[in-house]
This record gives sequence, C-alpha cells and structure tokens, in this order.
Amino acid sequence: MVKSKLALICSAVILCICMSFYFPYPTNKTIDARASFMMLPIRDQDGYVVLGIIGSFLFILAMILLGIGLKKYRVRTMIIVVLGYSFLPTFLITIYQETLAKGIAAISYDGNGTCQFDHVSEDLLNGECSIVLQNRSSESVSFEIEFLDSFFPEDEVRMESLMNLNGPHRFTIEGNSEETIEVKALLDLTDVPNPISGGTTTNIHIKLIEGEDIRIL
Repeated sequence: MVKSKLALICSAVILCICMSFYFPYPTNKTIDARASFMMLPIRDQDGYVVLGIIGSFLFILAMILLGIGLKKYRVRTMIIVVLGYSFLPTFLITIYQETLAKGIAAISYDGNGTCQFDHVSEDLLNGECSIVLQNRSSESVSFEIEFLDSFFPEDEVRMESLMNLNGPHRFTIEGNSEETIEVKALLDLTDVPNPISGGTTTNIHIKLIEGEDIRIL
C-alpha cells in the first residue's frame, strides 16, 4: 500500500504546518475571512491574504505527496485525510478545554449567536442578543462580553457593537455547564455614527475578557 514513506512523511509535516497557520484557538484568526480554503483565509476586508494563499498551495502539495506515497486507495485515503484535517482542530481544542484549560480558555462558542435590533425612535433602538456558551472546565468562570461588528465594506455601519453602549456585560458560567447568554438593552444612538436602523444579524462574533486575558470567538 505504501509506495514512498518519504512522500507520506512530507505530506504529514506540510499538513501540520498548514493547520498551525490559522489554528482556531485561543482566538479565531479567520473571523474576517471573505473567502477561505480548508480553514485558510484567502481573502479578507483588506484584500488577498498571502499566508492563506501560501497555505492553500501547501495543502494541495501535501495532497499530491499523499497520492505519490500510496500504491492504492489514494482517493479513499485523501477523503479521509481531508475530513480528519477539518475536524481535528475541534477535537484537539475540546480535549484541551476539558482537561487543562482554565478561565475563559475553557469557554467554547458554536458561532451561532443572533442579534435583533428594533427601531423605537430616531435615536433609540431596542437591542437583543442571544448566544450559547459552554464552560468545559470544572470551575466556574466569570468574564465580560463585548460584541464585535461584522464587516461590510459597502457601508461599514455599526451593528452588533452597539450592544456595548450599555456595557460592560458580565456573566458567570458554572463548571461543566452550558448557558444561553441573553443581553437586552435600550440603545441611545444620539452620538453614534453610522448605526444600523434595525434588523437581525446572525453568526455574531464576540470578545471574552477576563482580567488581561482576551479571546475573540
């Protein structure tokens, strides 16, 4: 089955290098990506991402070397490797969070949070955000949450970050528990430039703050 051990070893090393470029922990480094390939950002709000493009070429090279290193079952093995590459970071992060991580390092977020903004008057909005966080450690964790705007080059309006006007928002999650965090606020937009007039946003990004420790999810 093995045709070239050297090619297989090189393929494995290159895949590890690619994964290390933008490993999504402790901070998600790809939240501004507008196009990506195998978790590697190809383009963001500033244009093309050189490191992401290099990583993409390296990933393709690793797949070529994998094919060269095998005598048979090439396609099947490549599919398994691609799936493993996609799910391995999540698996490794979960194992670390459930064993060694403490504080906000043990907090996980599925990225499916939502924010709803309803127009009240010219300078007032009702804002409501909901996110689900899980504390994978055995100790309770207290932290502050800040909401981060999604980036739209066309208008650059303020959206999710409007919720920070009524902050700081502090929460505590008990050990080994999952909690739905809901933040509701009446937002005064009198001195706020480019606020959203209303609507719903999904897949919101947040910043967790615990003392000097910060995570962007």
